[in-house]
Amino acid sequence: MDDEEQLRELLIEKEQKHKDLDETIERLLDTAPVNLLLVQRMKKEKLQLKDEISRLKSALLPDIIA
Repeated sequence: MDDEEQLRELLIEKEQKHKDLDETIERLLDTAPVNLLLVQRMKKEKLQLKDEISRLKSALLPDIIA
């Protein structure tokens, strides 16, 4: 397995975790009482995942010389 393949697998994994967190946050917000501290932590983790996803996508794009 080469590096690019590993990056692609990691990207898929991170995107799935991001989606799962989004769905979990939505469910938590729909139920009372809402644990705002837990939701805030999950949103922070989701944002960190988004940053990691962006870095992985950037690493997978070939460098374009302008």
